[in-house]
Amino acid sequence: MKIAVVGTGYVGLVVGACFAETGNDVVCVDRDAAKVRMLGRGGIPIYEPGLEEIVRRNRREKRLTFTTKLPDAVRRADVVFIAVGTPTGEDGSADLKHVLGVAREIGRAMSRYTVVVDKSTVPAGTSELVADAIRRETRHPFSVVSNPEFLKQGAAVEDFLKPDRVVIGANDDRAAAIMRDLYRPFTRTGAPVMVMDCASAELCKYAANAMLATRISFMNEIANVCELYGADADKVRQAIGADRRIGSAFLFPGIGYGGSCFPKDVKAIIKFSRDKRYRFRVLEGVEAVNDAQKVRLLQKIDRHFGRSLKGRTFGVWGLSFKPRTDDMREAPAVPIIEGLLKRGAKVRAYDPEAKKVARSIFGNKIYYARHAYDAIKGADALLLVTEWNEFREPDFSRIKRALVKPVIFDGRNQYDPKQVRALGFTYYSIGRP
Repeated sequence: MKIAVVGTGYVGLVVGACFAETGNDVVCVDRDAAKVRMLGRGGIPIYEPGLEEIVRRNRREKRLTFTTKLPDAVRRADVVFIAVGTPTGEDGSADLKHVLGVAREIGRAMSRYTVVVDKSTVPAGTSELVADAIRRETRHPFSVVSNPEFLKQGAAVEDFLKPDRVVIGANDDRAAAIMRDLYRPFTRTGAPVMVMDCASAELCKYAANAMLATRISFMNEIANVCELYGADADKVRQAIGADRRIGSAFLFPGIGYGGSCFPKDVKAIIKFSRDKRYRFRVLEGVEAVNDAQKVRLLQKIDRHFGRSLKGRTFGVWGLSFKPRTDDMREAPAVPIIEGLLKRGAKVRAYDPEAKKVARSIFGNKIYYARHAYDAIKGADALLLVTEWNEFREPDFSRIKRALVKPVIFDGRNQYDPKQVRALGFTYYSIGRP
């Protein structure tokens, strides 16, 4: 099948590469000429495990190409995916100007029947807006489909190749059949293909992310109550996770969620619910809890060192919002580091992949360490902010030698409190005595 993917961000690049991997002829379109040149030379603008290999292989086989020329890509395509950004507006709404702008361009470029697929995360009702935008520009027949992505950063390629489910919002049988054919190679092991109306499909992504965000904020609230009573949040988590009705996923206490999806989607569902005069009180609470949780470590630092941190240095392990990505959008590391700098502290930070992104945020305000132990050299404390695998079993003797005083603030509950304290550390974590 001939496919065009408009947008080469985290979603669009994964979508294009994975469809090419199953033998389709894919053209990825982006307005950023520098990015297109980089991709054309075999470079990858983002870090996502497994993506570089799959892009290079399909480029080499000429199944995957990159261009800035949207009309050419659309005219040759059977299916066109819209995978551009839907940034959060000042009122929390999803900004659809890029989606609708692309829809108009697709309409002008169409030369025959085309399936136009919303892959971007968009509010319910967007498919109708996209169809109206296309209809004003063309007399050719077309179908608009909603096909939300469920890709975890750090595991996006695997999630696409081996999906839990494929959701297709289609209002006509022809488009639904084409989409079923397109996804058949990925669903041979039994993953369900769920065909539904477009509005329901559009809500699926928001509902899934809102539920996961709710679990995270709920567990963080439980952890905070555990601290008040001297209880152990890990033990509580294990007990409630053993209940088959609840399960153990997304119940780890910490310093909150971040990234490009959860914060944006929670804000969006609050806003488009409000547009229909419905107040989504649960998600308002989820958002408020998460905002407060991101600075939980700062509160613990204040209690230990006092509000003024002038003359003190802190080593930070982890900058990305989660492991296996370089994405720092809404990352807890940002308000934590900003809080340390505001209190007069110096910051030495290390992350396996997010150094370049961090420089675009902090500039020369912090020191970017070459490795983990370089980050804590001469520091007054270690802050574990992102749970990269390489931080899970560190050399505690080396940590102790590097720090001015043996103090650890563990924002991800990676270490055993008894073990670390037995080694002579002052140790703070989330929701554990």
